[in-house]
Amino acid sequence: MIRDLLQPWREASTWWALTYLMLDVVVGVVLFSVTFTLLATSVALLLTLPLALPVVWGLLVASHAMATVERSRVDALLGETLDDPVPPLESRSPWGRLVERLRSGARWREVAYHLLALPRSVLTTVGTSVVWCGSAALLLLPLYVAALPGDTAKFGLFEVSQGPAALGATAVGLSGLLVAAPWVTRAFARLDVATARWLLAPRRDDALGEQVSRLETSRAAAVDSAEAERRRIERDLHDGAQQRLVALAMGLGTARQRLEADPEGGRELVAEAHEEAKAALKEIRDLVRGIHPVILEDRGLDAALSAVVARSPVPVTLDVQVAERPSAVVESTAYFVVTEALTNVARHAHATRASVAIARAGDRLVVEVRDDGVGGADPAAGTGLRGLHDRATALGGTMQLISPAGGPTTLLVELPCAS
Repeated sequence: MIRDLLQPWREASTWWALTYLMLDVVVGVVLFSVTFTLLATSVALLLTLPLALPVVWGLLVASHAMATVERSRVDALLGETLDDPVPPLESRSPWGRLVERLRSGARWREVAYHLLALPRSVLTTVGTSVVWCGSAALLLLPLYVAALPGDTAKFGLFEVSQGPAALGATAVGLSGLLVAAPWVTRAFARLDVATARWLLAPRRDDALGEQVSRLETSRAAAVDSAEAERRRIERDLHDGAQQRLVALAMGLGTARQRLEADPEGGRELVAEAHEEAKAALKEIRDLVRGIHPVILEDRGLDAALSAVVARSPVPVTLDVQVAERPSAVVESTAYFVVTEALTNVARHAHATRASVAIARAGDRLVVEVRDDGVGGADPAAGTGLRGLHDRATALGGTMQLISPAGGPTTLLVELPCAS
């Protein structure tokens, strides 16, 4: 029982919490002063909106910076890691970025945290100081009570003089130092952590909202990608195999008419139609291979990509380390990521060699494509890389592209493949 009561004395977290609380009122004054000043100025300038906008911008930027410092202080002294709940800005225009800040609930919660910092810190710092200093004063009371006016220490309704009363005060002070003060310190620290977690950390509804937004974006991208793929297939059929089949039908019709009158000419036309049929068949095979190669379904990524690498005009090394095959949709996505990436290498990178590495790490399939080309690849500059990003995010994966000017270029895609 006594060991449990004295437990805070044996833990370093108690003393880190005491350090945090002693700094609370200083930090609280700074947070409150800066935030209140900028907020009051913004409200005062609302009638002249153009003048208020830069102040509002300064308020939200300064508030977020101070909140970042506070999260670091909570982590360093109280051992509570708080993630930044503010989503990254997406707009490229200054006005759009300001509107995003104004609409962010997480940023206004940071402002609320700073406004509450002063009254909260007064409570925690003063409360902690009173318990520790009051207990120490009572403990040492017999040493200085004789120097007080009337040889008496006055505590409101109570008076303590020399003798048994002073010894009783010493006992109370000792109990306060050994038991009350450390536990009060930990309680105030928990109050600070709870406040920070409430106002400075992500909330469940924010996380769900962000996830829904990402899913809606990835779904729209997947629909656009599917529509673009459908149009590509339609265009390839119309411009390639369909035209060849039309020419084949016309050639066979002409051959049938000439076979009786000119057997030799008819045989030549049949031979040409045969070649045209083989060319059309090859185009259809290539088109089907672009949709979903049969070898991928039958033998997996290693065999399917080996065929892709063999056809690449740029020398490519392939390393596939996938002991357990992922789902068909993940395999198909990884296949198209590699094929599109190698197509980009051949067309734009001016590379002399490239490498493809695929490995399964737990519940993630990691695809890496590197080349020694000129670099400078930008997803915003073309639809190819955007399509890869859309394919990855549609499955809940991620894509990273490192392509400095002058090269080399590294494309890293991670896909979830939990079975």
